[in-house]
Amino acid sequence: MSRSAPLGRGTKVRTAVLAATIDELSERGYAAFTIDNVAQRTGVHKTTVYRRWPDREALIAEALADSVATDIPIPDTGSVDDDLRALARSLVTWANSASGRAVLAVMVSTAAGLPAPPNSARHVFRDRIRQTLPVVTRAIARGEIPDATDPAEMIKTLVAPIYFRVLITGEPVDDNTADAAATLALTAARAHLFAHD
Repeated sequence: MSRSAPLGRGTKVRTAVLAATIDELSERGYAAFTIDNVAQRTGVHKTTVYRRWPDREALIAEALADSVATDIPIPDTGSVDDDLRALARSLVTWANSASGRAVLAVMVSTAAGLPAPPNSARHVFRDRIRQTLPVVTRAIARGEIPDATDPAEMIKTLVAPIYFRVLITGEPVDDNTADAAATLALTAARAHLFAHD
């Protein structure tokens, strides 16, 4: 007797559990998050959840990674201007969405005196920066920005103004915010401000 569920069912369960995880984070926050609540929300037994994710940190980390990967795609338009603008606009759209707000709330939970998010949650954002680096390396190869440009520093400069408004000052962000961030990052790169040491 096989213990594994058919692929279709397994995929459906995974998708439902990850979506329920984001919903649970959005409604209850990181501190009150439990796998039991996710299981109830999904309509599966909690052992089904634990079979795939050994603890809540592993589940939250995968749900965050899935949300970020789905809602913030890596553009490849053939133009660094368009790529940066598309990336920044996707980030803004995601930050304004329920799932984006839930994910970001996890990241700032310590600021409110709540339990610290797991390092795996922070790893999601570091990994997404790594996955985005080809936007910059392709631009270098096309001669659009200087050869010595540090890709990670350029991407961090792109996303920093957006995260600052969302997480620190609480200001609204929109396409104008995204376009300004893209222009800032590109202008700084062309001024050689991200040159490797």
